[in-house]
This record gives sequence, C-alpha cells and structure tokens, in this order.
Amino acid sequence: MNELILIVDDEPGILETLSAILEDEGYRTLTTLSGNEALVLYETEHPDVVFLDIWMPDRDGLETLQAIKEKDPNAAVIMMSGHGTSATAVKSIKMGAHDYLEKPLSYDSAVNAVVSALESKTAQTAAGATSILELGRERMETDKTFDPPPMLPLIQEGAEPQRTIVKSSVIYGLGLHSGSRTGMVIQPLPPDSGIHLSTLPGGVHIPAHLNFVAQTDYATTLTSAGDHIRTVEHLLSALHAAGITNLLIKVHGEIPVLDGSAVEFCRHLLEIGIVDQGVPRREVVIDRPYRIGEGDKSLLVEPFDGLAVSYFLDYPPPIGQQFVEFEKTNFETYMEEIAPARTFGFMRDMKMINELGLGSGGRLDNFILVGEDNVLNTELRFPDEFARHKILDIIGDMYLLGYPLRGKITARLTGHRDNVGVQRQIASQ
Repeated sequence: MNELILIVDDEPGILETLSAILEDEGYRTLTTLSGNEALVLYETEHPDVVFLDIWMPDRDGLETLQAIKEKDPNAAVIMMSGHGTSATAVKSIKMGAHDYLEKPLSYDSAVNAVVSALESKTAQTAAGATSILELGRERMETDKTFDPPPMLPLIQEGAEPQRTIVKSSVIYGLGLHSGSRTGMVIQPLPPDSGIHLSTLPGGVHIPAHLNFVAQTDYATTLTSAGDHIRTVEHLLSALHAAGITNLLIKVHGEIPVLDGSAVEFCRHLLEIGIVDQGVPRREVVIDRPYRIGEGDKSLLVEPFDGLAVSYFLDYPPPIGQQFVEFEKTNFETYMEEIAPARTFGFMRDMKMINELGLGSGGRLDNFILVGEDNVLNTELRFPDEFARHKILDIIGDMYLLGYPLRGKITARLTGHRDNVGVQRQIASQ
C-alpha cells in the first residue's frame, strides 16, 4: 500500500488529523489549505484520492471538484464538510464526487472512504467508464463576470477609492433564523463590480441590491431564481461602513449570525486586509428629503455631507425609550459605537417566531433575549444597545442601493420594511 492521498481543507487541524489517520494506515499524504494549490498538486503529483472540503477561501470545493474532474474524469474525490447540507451532498455526487462525508470524520469513515474510492477508480478505469461519467455529470458555471449595480440619477463620483479585500477567506457559523450550520466564502472582486452573493451549492447569482429583496420580516432576505439568502443586513452594514464596494459572497441559505452583531465581521475584514483599488467610488448623494411613514413611525433621508443616522425607539419595560445619534467619521468609530450592538428578541414573541420557521439559530450568546422585567441571557454592551442595533441594521439595509450613501437618516420606530421602502423612493427618482 503506497497510494498518495491529497487532503484539501482550510483548517490546519483537519489536515493534521486526517493525515495522521491515513499515514497510520500506510498511505502517503499531501496537504494544502488552498483550492488553487490543490489543482497544481493534482497535476504535478497525481494523487490517487482527494479529500476536498466544501468551504475553501480562494476556490470553493465544488469549483475545485469540477476543475479536477475536467483534468481527470476518473479522479476519486471525497467531499467533506462540517457546515454542509443534503443539497450540497447531492450536488457534489452529481458533479462526480465519489462520496460525501460530514465532519467530524471518524477514523473508520475516513479509511473506508479511501478503500471504496480506490476500488471504484480501479473499476472505472478497467471498464472505460469515462465517457459515461462525462455525459451524466452536472457542471457549474465558473469565472463569472459581475455587472455593477444599476446607475441612479443621484450617483456621483466620491472622494474615497473603491475597495475590496486583500485575500479570500471563509467564515463559519449558525444561521440565526434557519438554525443551520453554515459557512460563507468572501472573495475580492475587481473595480466596478459591486457587492454580489452566490448560493452554494446552487450557484445562483444574487446581487446585493434592493431589486432582489424578497422579505423584510425580522431580517432582510434576498432572492433570485428560487434561491434565498437570509439575514444579509449585518454583513452589509460592516461592508458599508468599511467602504468595501466590490466583493463576492458565497453562502448557503443564510449569512452566519456570529455573535448577533457586526463586530466579528469587522474584525475579520481587518484581519484579512482591506485594499484600495485606485479607482474613485460612486456614491448615492441625497439631493432632497425622502420620507416614509407619518406621525410616531417615520423614516427621513435628507442631504448631508457624509453618513449620519439617528434612531428613536420606544418599547415597553425593561427597554423603554432610547435615542442614539451616530455620524460615521471613519470605520473605527463604527466599530466602537455601532458594530458591537447585537440583535434582540422578546420572550413573548418566541412562539410566533418559531411558528414562522424563524429564530431557530438563536443561542444564548448570539442575541439579546428580553423578558417581561429584564434581559435574560447577557449583560448589555451599551445602555442603549437596542437603538444602536437599529442603526446597524439601517446602515446595512441602505447599502442595497448598491453604492455607499451620502445623507442623513432620521428614524423613529421603523424596521427593515421601512428601510427598503425609502430606498425604493430614492431609486424611483
């Protein structure tokens, strides 16, 4: 036994553990953290079996699987994920994977998968099955180009440059409303691309734009071609505040909630790096007042040289009335004053939320749970954290115009539906 096994995963611990298991069984191993490097290693080292993670930063696992199969239709590839779904498993098998394993991998499952893959590969080669496999295999569209968001009459060239991230990365977590384990790949895009989402495993393209808003109950959901991505507002808020104008986000179903705020997204962006792209960005420059709602509940967007948001809320005790004003002078002020504010829910609403199929991912550490008399599960990060989170949501939702906003927003008792509604007013001019 001297077969070579290539292991491709973005987690060093998985590479080390799986290598140790297979080497104990007498196999040789190669490891890499990169989908692109995996393709080079496959071509130069000719491994007998490949273990391939779904969630890879530079080239996701399904794209890497397709590229390997194009190089070698008889390649024996075992897909694996700790944040996948049955749809992902089915998609990978249809694309030619030999097997799909859920993490954490057991010793026996890993070894048995290799034995089975080697036997299958030998049988396929002997039977000359390549042409049959090629006819039946599904393919993904890769190397897409992305059009910028629709232009608006209010668009002007800004003083700041367009920005993207330095390198691709993966973020894992739970979906707040689905309760499912989910992963998210973020990848840089060239200037004048905009913010775009792509579903995994379907590969459906959904621009981060108000034209694709499907629902605004409890969170903002985008949709296209029957696929949905929920809870986009926290990530979009961090991107808006950071001035990131070009980015591809690959995700299954729902953006990870992390700690229920935007601060972990901000820290991750800073960790992987934000880069100026040397091209002036375009901005939506508010030219006159736009208002939605009347009386106690209203949202006003008016001219302002910068981005400023104020929010007034009024809930029964223990929250009461809160009012917060925020002006984004730089990314750091957003990270300090707004990004840490977490999403919240009321114990009295939990039954209804669950009946709607929402809130399944709520945990004691990723949102604020409010009871009849007090906050039940955590210490508040700010005395007015609830109003600050509303500002966080507004900054995220308002990025659905497709461009950074230059204006002042004054909101009273409003939510996602109102945020989207006032943007439709602005876009219709």
